[in-house]
Amino acid sequence: MTEQPHIKTQQFSIYDEKTKEMHTILAAVYQALREKGYDPINQLVGYILSEDPTYITNHKSARSLICRIDRDELMRELVKNYLGI
Repeated sequence: MTEQPHIKTQQFSIYDEKTKEMHTILAAVYQALREKGYDPINQLVGYILSEDPTYITNHKSARSLICRIDRDELMRELVKNYLGI
């Protein structure tokens, strides 16, 4: 009987996929805000603090995109990223 080569199992994490999706959405929203002449950081902070989607432009569907992200999850990821953990 021949020995099978050792094959490493690929792990899939829904959490990692959500983090990637959040990053993609934030980057798209950031770009849409810049294109419309807004200060993206100020607008995003306003949205995060108030959860008022009118801080985000409708340009390139940015407002509907940002509403797909759970605000608590977003804040959690931002703090983790800031602390480098």
